[in-house]
Amino acid sequence: MRVLIVEDEPYLAEAIRDGLRLEAIAADIAGDGDTALELLGVNAYDTAVLDRDVPGPSGDEIARRIVASGSGIPILMLTAADRLDDKASGFGLGADDYLTKPFELKELVLRLRALDRRRVHSRPPVRELAGLRVDPFRREVYRDGAFVALTRKQFAVLDVLVAAEGGVVSAEELLERAWDENADPFTNAVRITVSALRKRLGEPWIIATVPGVGYRIDTPPQGGPEGGGRG
Repeated sequence: MRVLIVEDEPYLAEAIRDGLRLEAIAADIAGDGDTALELLGVNAYDTAVLDRDVPGPSGDEIARRIVASGSGIPILMLTAADRLDDKASGFGLGADDYLTKPFELKELVLRLRALDRRRVHSRPPVRELAGLRVDPFRREVYRDGAFVALTRKQFAVLDVLVAAEGGVVSAEELLERAWDENADPFTNAVRITVSALRKRLGEPWIIATVPGVGYRIDTPPQGGPEGGGRG
């Protein structure tokens, strides 16, 4: 999952970002409305976390533009105002959820997971594919019933691949969905992470490389250990 945090208090924004990273959620920060709109225009986000009171176009205006764009990005409003009228106006703008400051990071994570689950309502909370069982809420992975310990980044990559249901996911998309905007587009991080992930999942290899295209979850053919290229 990748989220946009629109918050003009740098320490709070960075604390949220760092906390989300520990939960395998990539996050970008926008300290003002103009930066937020720019990032929304060039990146694909799963959720937008909006402080209503930011410089430039306000969180309310950003919410209006997200709704008008038809992108379907869920919106979680952050605000110090806890009056019912304030919440009602936020929902009226198109917000999907509302969190009053101060809040616990754990609650924010739970709400983000819930919004992501509702956004893709046809996708079960626990995904199963080719002997893999991926639980994004508990951040647990099982292969053929055996628990597999993964790093946060390995889990994030696997989550994207399994969600594609066997479809090919490019390295660029993995970089976009599992890393944040500070990732070097020329990095070998995706290849290195996928290679390490293969080893963690064990043989027969279940992540296939589609040369020149990307990666996908593969069901290995009978009688062979390889489920595809290992690049």
